[in-house]
Amino acid sequence: MNDNQKSLILNSSSQYPLPQGVKLSYGTSGFRADASILESTAFRVGILSALRSLKTQSLIGLMITASHNEVSDNGVKIADPSGGLLSQEWEPFADAIANAPTPQHLIQLIDEFVKKENIEFDGVRSAEILLGRDTRPSGESLLEAAKQGVCSIVGATASDMGILTTPQLHWMVRARNKDSKATELDYFEQLSSSFRCLIDLIPNEIKINKTDDKLVVDGANGVGGEKLPVLKKKLNSLDIEVRNSGKEGGVLNEGVGADYVQKEKVVPRGFDSQDVGIRCASLDGDADRLVYFSVQSNNTSKIDLVDGDKILSLFAVFIKEQLSILDMEGDDKVDENYEACLGVVQTAYANGASTDYLKKLGLEVVFTPTGVKYLHEKAAEYDIGIYFEANGHGTILFSEGFLSRLEARNNELSSKSKGSEQQKAALRLLAVSKLINQAVGDALSDMLLVEAILQHKGWSIHDWSELYQDLPSKQLKVKVVDRTAVVTSNAETVVVRPPGIQEAINNEVAKYPQGRSFIRPSGTEDVIRVYAEASTQGAADDLANSVAKLADQFLGFGNSG
Repeated sequence: MNDNQKSLILNSSSQYPLPQGVKLSYGTSGFRADASILESTAFRVGILSALRSLKTQSLIGLMITASHNEVSDNGVKIADPSGGLLSQEWEPFADAIANAPTPQHLIQLIDEFVKKENIEFDGVRSAEILLGRDTRPSGESLLEAAKQGVCSIVGATASDMGILTTPQLHWMVRARNKDSKATELDYFEQLSSSFRCLIDLIPNEIKINKTDDKLVVDGANGVGGEKLPVLKKKLNSLDIEVRNSGKEGGVLNEGVGADYVQKEKVVPRGFDSQDVGIRCASLDGDADRLVYFSVQSNNTSKIDLVDGDKILSLFAVFIKEQLSILDMEGDDKVDENYEACLGVVQTAYANGASTDYLKKLGLEVVFTPTGVKYLHEKAAEYDIGIYFEANGHGTILFSEGFLSRLEARNNELSSKSKGSEQQKAALRLLAVSKLINQAVGDALSDMLLVEAILQHKGWSIHDWSELYQDLPSKQLKVKVVDRTAVVTSNAETVVVRPPGIQEAINNEVAKYPQGRSFIRPSGTEDVIRVYAEASTQGAADDLANSVAKLADQFLGFGNSG
């Protein structure tokens, strides 16, 4: 590192000193904390993003958001060249520079890292970073700190894209690195045109139930509520009413949003008895999660939840159907020996009823540890990989090889049997690949795909909800002395250490019909998370409590004695 580069980092980092007693770690969601202590972190992640751009020789994204957290929090994370999450290999370096106690320590860490990674430094190459933020009041100053971090690396430039949903920034990064147009307008245009294509391909014999045509969306008083009206203007075939847009004076994520609705299973603010029988949806604060719900007629503060597991199931049913149509016997198959590989990826938190339903459809279902980065990585191994967490975060990935084959198949069908069912199936799959955000879970694009499939099948939200009945479940957490004492395997469903606890859990599970339970350490605090399922809610509660007692006996402070 030359003297000019050193002095640039020293001078700029001295404006953003590390707060006393603060130690942060980069997780799936990047760094998150109270916004008041994050300026130095945002500055240093700006440096990190510039180094990542130099290393990959690609455009990188930096997003200021804390998603479904309360409004006083904020966070900062990086979007890699694919539009996905920062490579896990760089997370330890992210932690190290975020917690470097002085500017001198920071310089030393950067110097060692660029040598280890063979990053061409000192202005030899240029780097470009796209910056975005959600609607939090703290976003502006944190974005400025991040920009200063980027600009403290010689040859790096920062482009402020303004207020965006997190998925929009990821989409832009992916599109730019594929040499595609990548403005916010391009994003809305691609989503709306792909949606219109799917609507145009709905079979003539399916009569759309006009009484079920309206969708009411809870915008969580966040950026999704701000962007939805823009999208709505481009969609004539969808009647959307936006509530909690943030313009009515509500507080971000307070009594609203997908996280609140999914966990509490109650109506968000602004919804009541007038909404009984209407299809409703809820976004989270940065619009990367989506859940649907309907207001119960007998208790209008309660909801019937349609969560990420059921969104996954809907997508899987539709895609499997289109692949089946495409693979019908005929003289016009491009490759007789080729069969698309469709995979569904879940975590252990997926409701057991959803897994059973998907397996009965003949689908391959695999599990990964909790965390979007694991799900996304696994889904990328398939021609078409669908992943969702129950919280409503998920997407569909299409391999480049599959899309090339699909384009070729569509061209072949277009010349031989234009307008055939097989060609329509090919066109639908191509439209889905453009509508869905393949970089990351995206509440807006997921919502449009849900709406298109419901119209295609002529289903109400109640028809969709009846695909299967969720098993009752319960989640608890137990404070422990040291969460790292728990080591798990088999996608976090089996405890390897400490010895004896898994056998004890198995004994408890065996007492309950359709029982299932596992424990896993939190990624951020000294607690053990307990999940339990059983045939009745009472049984699920009892099983969760029994397993929580075991966790306390083996790992905790022995309070359950």
